[in-house]
Amino acid sequence: MTPDVALQNRQLMGKLVVIAVAMLGFGFAMVPMYRQICDALGITQTRVVASGNTQVDASRDVTVELLASNAGLPWKFDSLERSVKLHPGELVTVRYRVQNTLGRDITAHAVMNTAPAVAARYLLKQECFCFTNQTVAAGETREMPVVFRVSPDAPKDLDVISLSYTFFEVKASGA
Repeated sequence: MTPDVALQNRQLMGKLVVIAVAMLGFGFAMVPMYRQICDALGITQTRVVASGNTQVDASRDVTVELLASNAGLPWKFDSLERSVKLHPGELVTVRYRVQNTLGRDITAHAVMNTAPAVAARYLLKQECFCFTNQTVAAGETREMPVVFRVSPDAPKDLDVISLSYTFFEVKASGA
């Protein structure tokens, strides 16, 4: 091998190492960047608030529509109320019901969505079945509460919020 070829090989190796390190760094940087983008857009945001004294804005009402859907799961899932009217800052409890109609236990996780998307940052949940995986035995029916409030800081024109939960089956690890 000539000295020129050896030099070119070392330069190429150096460039490839720099590219590999840059790609690795970018991969690690994606996690906080993704969180910042989701926080800014209000997507998949889970905010748990401590119970405390909050001011209720009795001068206006917000209607929260309650929706439920399955992602191909063979069970029944719905909200017990179709909607709830509340004042911003008022603590509300709503209930959802799930019934496993399959002949085996199912573990699933609920994902929340709101419409409009900006509403997610003003929906403050204290208790929700979406915080953890839910294992529902074959034939079991369960009621699950969601305790939340709409922040008094919500925009005045945000008077209707659609709160939707979708259950996705969690595959067993190693399967």
